[in-house]
Amino acid sequence: MKEYSYGGARALIALHEQHMRSYLETWRKAKKAGVTLPQTTDPSYKSMETLLRHPLKSSRWYITWICQKLELPDPGIDPVPELEHIEQSADKFLAHLLERWDLPLRDVPEDRFFDRTYASNWETEYCIEGMLEHAVMHPIRHEFQLVNLMKSLEGKKK
Repeated sequence: MKEYSYGGARALIALHEQHMRSYLETWRKAKKAGVTLPQTTDPSYKSMETLLRHPLKSSRWYITWICQKLELPDPGIDPVPELEHIEQSADKFLAHLLERWDLPLRDVPEDRFFDRTYASNWETEYCIEGMLEHAVMHPIRHEFQLVNLMKSLEGKKK
């Protein structure tokens, strides 16, 4: 990872990478274990494949949103693979996604991460650092859910 003008951005980007990789590994374990998702109206939980695609798609959105708000060039992230290809394409797409995440914020001065807030698509106001923190927590939350579903499945088998 290259140097950043603001070390906080570097740390959050490194944490995002770590947790996206960990999420993918946990998703694979959950799929292999036969985890089924609880019934919900949330479209991200229709299937294990939608739950794999959702954090990848969200991650793409977060950095694109950040670049738009900071008036930086588009990070050039390919579209997320379609559901029927997501499992086979996840490693390749994640590598591309993380490579593109590591580029745009290197030279952004620290004050730009806090100097104002911007409305997200869900109408919550975030400063840039807040959105980076949200991007880090997103795969952590889904991984936590999958770990708990695997524990529940193990408990039923006993």
